[in-house]
This record gives sequence, C-alpha cells and structure tokens, in this order.
Amino acid sequence: MINILITLFLSFWQIGSFSIGGGYAIMPLIQDQMVNKYGWLTIQEFTDIITISQMTPGPLSINASTFVGLRIAGILGAILATFACVITGVIISIFLFNFFKKHNDIEEIANILKGLRSTSIGLIASSASSIILIAFLGRTTLSGNLNNLNIFAIIIFSISLFLLRRYKFNPLTIIALTGFLGLFIYI
Repeated sequence: MINILITLFLSFWQIGSFSIGGGYAIMPLIQDQMVNKYGWLTIQEFTDIITISQMTPGPLSINASTFVGLRIAGILGAILATFACVITGVIISIFLFNFFKKHNDIEEIANILKGLRSTSIGLIASSASSIILIAFLGRTTLSGNLNNLNIFAIIIFSISLFLLRRYKFNPLTIIALTGFLGLFIYI
C-alpha cells in the first residue's frame, strides 16, 4: 500500500508540477501517466473523467487526481493525490506573484510568457484532437478505416459548436441538453 501511495504522490506531483497552462493543456500528461504508464484508467475512463470534470467544480487535474486516488487507494489516496497535484502550483504561484510584482516591466519576461502561451495552445490542440477522435471514431488514431464513425456524435458536436459560437448559448445549457439527448440516443 505504501508503494502505491508513493507512486500516486509522485505521479500527481509531476502532473501538478509540469501543468503549464493548466486545464486542457495538461491532458496529454494526465493521459500519459494514468492511461499509458500506470494503466490506472482506460482511454474511455479518461475521456469520461474529462467529460465529468466539465460538469463538476474544479480543474481537470484536481478532479482526475481525486478520482484516481480514490479508486487506487481509497480516501487516503484521494487526499494524497490531490495534495500532490496542487502543492507545487501553490508554491510557484506565490513565488511568481512576488517576482512579477517586482519585475513586471522587463521585456524578456514578457517574451517567456509568449512562448509558454504558444506551447499551451499546442498542448490544447493535441488534447482536443484526441477527444474528437475518441468521440467520433472510438480510438485515438486516425486511420483510413471509418467503419466506426459515430454520426450522432458528429451531429451533436456540430450543433453544439454552432449554438455556442453563433448564438453564444450558455455552456451549461449545452451540456444539459446534450446529456439528455445522449441518454436517448445511446441507450
């Protein structure tokens, strides 16, 4: 049990320590640790966590750490994994706040932040493409075989995107409507 707790702590400490950009930018690292490296989640469970985290309060990494920690090592695992996920961010945030407060007019600092923003966009695009492929094809790779193409998912995605972009629908309304629609389509 101690080995599992140490592994949970180190894994989520790594996720929390290197989650530049947070949110969706961290999904590739979470997927690598939880699905690929340790096998604590299947790719479908990982996708479900992403979906559920959009309907629950809190960042994706914290929701994932709590869920996986609870699943792997109970309440103690959930607490330890969640703590490991946030502690580095808290320390770095306090340090950066004080640093930028003193040095907010230095051009090199602004250039570093621009580079980090660009990297975050690439990480988000990578995660988005994985989620789209899983939703539309049921796998994370794009191949010539489109036999498993999920037409309902494409239609729901297209309508949701249209309503969000064109009519500025509330995302919570879209989530509720599509969840209700999914209940009937996928039963």
